[in-house]
Amino acid sequence: MRESLAPAPSFEPAAIRGARALATRVAKRLLDLVVATACLAVSLPLLVTVAVLIRLTTPGPALFRQARVGRNQHPFVLYKFRTMYAGCDDRVHKEYVRQLLTDDNPSAGGESGLYKLENDPRITPVGRFLRRASIDELPQLLNVIRGDMSLVGPRPALSWEADLLEPAYLQRFRVAPGLTGLWQVSGRNSLTMRQGLELDMEYLRRQSFVFDLWILLKTVPVVLSTRGAL
Repeated sequence: MRESLAPAPSFEPAAIRGARALATRVAKRLLDLVVATACLAVSLPLLVTVAVLIRLTTPGPALFRQARVGRNQHPFVLYKFRTMYAGCDDRVHKEYVRQLLTDDNPSAGGESGLYKLENDPRITPVGRFLRRASIDELPQLLNVIRGDMSLVGPRPALSWEADLLEPAYLQRFRVAPGLTGLWQVSGRNSLTMRQGLELDMEYLRRQSFVFDLWILLKTVPVVLSTRGAL
């Protein structure tokens, strides 16, 4: 399958390809800034309400900060609403992700068949709702505005996840990670991580301004349906 995702040979002059790639990057960045700023402004009352709710229901900060690997494998700090109890051990999560990345036939994380840990006792009641509605990811709009992320791209990886990836999949770091992406609109946690990585590679092959718009439009019904979420 990986060979079929390789880009077809191009006979365009290098100068034209370079100009087209530059125009796509500029258009993508403008789209990121306009949409992320507008969404942040519109959702500000919701963000404040969620932050207060998290602080009132469990001890700890409302915002969760975590180091992730971005474009060209440069680290950055990702922002999310905290959905777990403060000070939780992540060894169980690490072991399960390792199995998803290395086992030929990884097991689902629970009875519903999703490839993510289900009934995780580390997740708070409020956090479970925020995850299911994808509200926990709204603070990543700040990452998009800062340029750490894009609206559309591969899922932002943890450093230890990146260390487990096969060399062929490291190409996903040629672009900035996304708030949404082809993986997310194609099944989310109902796909194995290897299937998701193949979709990341397909995104690299097909990426364009129009393709990003298509993924953004697909994201809306996927989020509203909570299909493949946990």
